[in-house]
Amino acid sequence: MKYSNFLWASTFAAANVSAVPTPDADGKYTLEAEGIKAQFIPYAATLTNLFVKDKNGVERDVVLGYDNTSFYPVDPGHPVYNAVPGRYANRIGKGTFKIDNVTYTTVKNDGPNTLHSGPNNWSYRVWEVKSASDKSITFHLSDPANSTGMPGRVEVDVTYSLEKNKWKIVMDATSPDAKTPIQATQHTYFHLDAFAKPGNRSIWNHTLHMPHARRVMEADANALPTGVIANVSKGAIDDFWTAPHQLGFASGNKNFEDHCGGGCHGYNGNWAFDGDRDKSDIAATLSSAWSGIKADLRTNQDGIVIYTCNWNDGKTEFKSTQGIKGQDKFIPRDGCVAIEAQDYVDGINHPEWGRLDKQLFGPGQKYHWESSWTFGVIDD
Repeated sequence: MKYSNFLWASTFAAANVSAVPTPDADGKYTLEAEGIKAQFIPYAATLTNLFVKDKNGVERDVVLGYDNTSFYPVDPGHPVYNAVPGRYANRIGKGTFKIDNVTYTTVKNDGPNTLHSGPNNWSYRVWEVKSASDKSITFHLSDPANSTGMPGRVEVDVTYSLEKNKWKIVMDATSPDAKTPIQATQHTYFHLDAFAKPGNRSIWNHTLHMPHARRVMEADANALPTGVIANVSKGAIDDFWTAPHQLGFASGNKNFEDHCGGGCHGYNGNWAFDGDRDKSDIAATLSSAWSGIKADLRTNQDGIVIYTCNWNDGKTEFKSTQGIKGQDKFIPRDGCVAIEAQDYVDGINHPEWGRLDKQLFGPGQKYHWESSWTFGVIDD
């Protein structure tokens, strides 16, 4: 049964603005600029498609998602495809935290911990389309107090915009009534080959370089930081700072198979950027030699989460805009990489890290997050 696109349209009408562009029959809003095209839906403020050109000038859709937009809200796995989770992204240890000596409890939906604020987080909501043009769209959400077990109402705007070869994301949020945790991210799943490389659809051939990510949060078997922030040495499993490395470069290491805990191999961890880095510099570059596509991330955030899709069971299909004729449409295990710029995971439970002023916001304070992805080809 198709999820009603009337809901998409009605959220825009409620904003009492003129829609340029208007959603298509599938509820998608399309933005375009030179060298790039992106499509969005109000459910979870989600990016559904992102088209850029490869080294041969072929347009590739480089993010995961579904052809049928009605499946986003009903998929029981809810992988948070290119959506905005919140109000606190990633994990909250043991589903509890304190503000001014008051303990708050959130729903545990990830073993003993809370992930992305639980099963009613921002990535499960239909956002209001506040404004739109041919190159920009702004989504708005009013998150009531205690909707995810957290105090205070939060008002949040997410603006996506395009310019030549660039996708920019800006998030602004306030909690006008009470102090509350706010930590958002754009939870983007990439496959720069768009599953079109014959014989290999895994992410291990993609190359990652994070020159300012010299430290990593050590984590337990449930991917929750223990509190230790360790230096990353040259050649270690988490070393993407000394040189660009393929995501599978350490796969021969005996610890790689359980590196992200609980039988999870590959990556599901949080790196900390150098505190003195220039935030206009490139924080991360993801590239693929096969497609020739490279993507440069710039962000005002002080950390990043990298996740190599260990969860995938090989039964999920990629989109009709991806792959090649004659092959099946299934995404393999390790068939994508999620890249999430954000602050330190579970920082609200680690005051020794000194992150509380970046993760707790009350009346009169403003949370501001911004990142951009610039696309090109290798050695262009």
